[in-house]
Amino acid sequence: MLQNIDTSQPLWVFGYGSLIWHPGFPVEEQAVARLTGFHRAFCMSSIHHRGTPEKPGLVLALDAAPDAQCDGLAFRVVPGTEADTLAALRERELVSAAYVEEIVTLRLHDGRAVNALAYVIDPGHVQYCGGLPLEEQARIISAAHGGRGPNCEYLYNTADHLSELGLADPDLDWLAARVRALIASDRR
Repeated sequence: MLQNIDTSQPLWVFGYGSLIWHPGFPVEEQAVARLTGFHRAFCMSSIHHRGTPEKPGLVLALDAAPDAQCDGLAFRVVPGTEADTLAALRERELVSAAYVEEIVTLRLHDGRAVNALAYVIDPGHVQYCGGLPLEEQARIISAAHGGRGPNCEYLYNTADHLSELGLADPDLDWLAARVRALIASDRR
């Protein structure tokens, strides 16, 4: 579902996966932010960007959970580019309608609260695959490749950038190490 977004007002966007390391739009300000009520998870089957319909990969999504929280980056879009940014994000993120646009409230590291656009998973969509064991996620990610490259690259970039920001994500760190081991094992 598309949100009715007033692009004449400042636009904030929440990055929790690839938007952290590749926002793809002009950024006026960025800040570490926390979203409550969702967690970051490899719960979306990727048949376009990081996999194919024949061999799907996995990408991150915000999956709703009552006591969850997700740390990421809040981006304030350069004034005057809101409409173009929204159009580009919709083209990138809504390619298969597995994501839903939501306006969420973020708590920035400096204490400010801002409303931001976020792309969350639709648990009723056919691409939703929440609850996969980490070992199965690693197996899928190590073998998948899509239109934007290897699935492992997506994982590594996200895990590395979260680490650089000081935002620990033990599941992503474990997955990155396990995927590297699986790929190295396959090369022998």
